[in-house]
Amino acid sequence: MADAEPTDDRLRLLIERVERLEEEKKGIADDIRDVYGEAKAVGYDVKIMRQIVRLRKMEPDDRREMEMVLDTYKAALGLG
Repeated sequence: MADAEPTDDRLRLLIERVERLEEEKKGIADDIRDVYGEAKAVGYDVKIMRQIVRLRKMEPDDRREMEMVLDTYKAALGLG
């Protein structure tokens, strides 16, 4: 099974890379939570900030389409 060793080494290295990236992801998530905590401490509405971040990620056409559908639903329910 001499052929298995390079594969085993490669698998181990890939798994270690994933583990390091997961640690980095956790660190980034902690940093993001800290920023939202800071925003809340100075009076910003964190729920609205999260919505704005989500909207800014969207393509402009997708955002417009979503807003049109939302407006249609709101009008149908008498919320507009």
